[in-house]
Amino acid sequence: MQEPIHRSWLRMQAGRLYYTARRMGQWYLSGTAYASGKADAAAFAAVQAEHRTPLYRQLRNVEMWLQENKVHNLRLAVPKLDGLVLQPGETMSYWKLIGSPSKRNGYKQGMVLHGGGFQPGYGGGLCQLSNLLYWITLHTPLTVTERFRHQYDVFPDSNRTQPFGSGATCAYNYVDLQIRNDTDQTFCLHIYLTDTDLVGEWRAKRPAEVTYRVYEKEHRFQQHYWGGFTRHNQIWRKVYDRQGRETGDEFVTENHAYMMYSPLLSHGEESVI
Repeated sequence: MQEPIHRSWLRMQAGRLYYTARRMGQWYLSGTAYASGKADAAAFAAVQAEHRTPLYRQLRNVEMWLQENKVHNLRLAVPKLDGLVLQPGETMSYWKLIGSPSKRNGYKQGMVLHGGGFQPGYGGGLCQLSNLLYWITLHTPLTVTERFRHQYDVFPDSNRTQPFGSGATCAYNYVDLQIRNDTDQTFCLHIYLTDTDLVGEWRAKRPAEVTYRVYEKEHRFQQHYWGGFTRHNQIWRKVYDRQGRETGDEFVTENHAYMMYSPLLSHGEESVI
């Protein structure tokens, strides 16, 4: 990987306008069947995949008001996704459903990762929702048709429970997460918040035929001539039938990220460089 490129403000704005317009064209001109219907998730009794992530984490140099605002933003976005029905052949677009996370739409400034660091930004914190959605989707037969990896690895692995690179970054509207239903049954997304956690489930009317275990391969750190470190791995998933027998081992994706901390830090240290 080459040294990170730092583009000018004007170049960033021009790129944002171009990719925003291109996304709008995809949504309305591509002919893709985007899901929009809703239902009561209780009507879909078979939980295909479930996961929860804590709403608050102690991160060095990150003020708690940013996390409070993140929770506020999640409370606005979650109802836009909860109960979504994904019929066979339909595609779910994360941002098409949520809409613009702007001040005008009631969102507050939360933590936004940008250029290897973080800064306040309206709608900040919604990556927790896209990360969760991507993770539970990997445990279903649904097909991820578009996902963007995080370009920077900002925080060390303190209390990490999932493999590095198993999330999906998001930025309205062009850095999207899209999921297509290539199966013969209908799925329903159930997303909600408790006092402590963000919880997500993919549900269906029939029990799952197979289960999945997501894991990483080829994990490594690399130091470069320009003085920085990068991190790399591959994400795979094993497939098991109802009797627990392994029936497949599938490649999912690979990740490459610039590290913003020393790989020699001990667990628990969260010093961003």
